[in-house]
Amino acid sequence: MRVLIAEDDVLLGQGLLTALRRHGYGAERVGDGGAALAALASEDFDLLVLDLGLPKQDGFAVLRELRGRGAQLPVLILTARDDVGDRVRGLDLGADDYLTKPFDLRELLARLRALERRTQNRSAAPLEHGELAMDLRAMTVRWQGRQLDLPRREFMLLRCLLENPGRVMTRDALIQQLYGWEEDVSSNTLEVHIHHLRRKLTPDLIRTVRGVGYAIDGLPPHAPGP
Repeated sequence: MRVLIAEDDVLLGQGLLTALRRHGYGAERVGDGGAALAALASEDFDLLVLDLGLPKQDGFAVLRELRGRGAQLPVLILTARDDVGDRVRGLDLGADDYLTKPFDLRELLARLRALERRTQNRSAAPLEHGELAMDLRAMTVRWQGRQLDLPRREFMLLRCLLENPGRVMTRDALIQQLYGWEEDVSSNTLEVHIHHLRRKLTPDLIRTVRGVGYAIDGLPPHAPGP
């Protein structure tokens, strides 16, 4: 589960980043509204923790543009403002929940878990591609009727490719999905994961686009019956 934290307070933002990563989330942080919208446009996140008082574009502007794009990811707003009207406005613009600063980390984590459960209930359908099936709720993969035991990052990589059939995913986009922005990743790490997936599945499943990235092509349509 990838979480984007949009918080301009460096101390709070870094504290949230560390805490969420410690609790198993793939978390990233940005410090203003423009950077939040850019990150959400270029990468896939599952949850957004959004401070209303961001510089450049405030949280209201981010919410308005985000929902205007049709993005459905859950949004938890953070606000230091005591005005009930601000919280109501945030919810009316499409936020799913809110917390007023200061807050207890345990409550934030509980609210994120609740939003995560709602998201899983909305997107419980398995990803399927021929003889390959991925159950996102159970975090399992079946290939030709047998269950595979995939490490977490191989699972994340396969999920990203399956969710974008026919689309070439660039190396940079896949690296960010797996490792985020701040980790030092060796140049051949992605190729190692691809190699392992091909060995466990089939070499033809993942197509290499030289100099660009990788793709799982869409299945051809069924031939019409006689």
